[in-house]
Amino acid sequence: MDKNGLSSFLLGLGVGVGIGMLFAPKSGEETREMLKNKANEGSDFLKQRSAEFRQSAAEWVDKGKEALNRQRDNLSDAMEAGRQAYRETINREAPPAEGPAHS
Repeated sequence: MDKNGLSSFLLGLGVGVGIGMLFAPKSGEETREMLKNKANEGSDFLKQRSAEFRQSAAEWVDKGKEALNRQRDNLSDAMEAGRQAYRETINREAPPAEGPAHS
């Protein structure tokens, strides 16, 4: 959840509680119970949103790791292909080995 969303949620919660207290035809005990319940609802909402955010972040980290692993494998394959091409070129250009000279 971004900071603006959290700020808006908390502001709305505060305004709602304030208005509820002003117009509530309930006793103090009932009002306190209602406020406690609303605070618990807000806490549950924040826990749910933070869990969703953590899950999304974990998914992005996993995708990033997968992409890095693919790039590492591609680079490793390219380096091996370059080594092989170098060996083949050297072997082609090297003069054939001569046998021992007989007199």
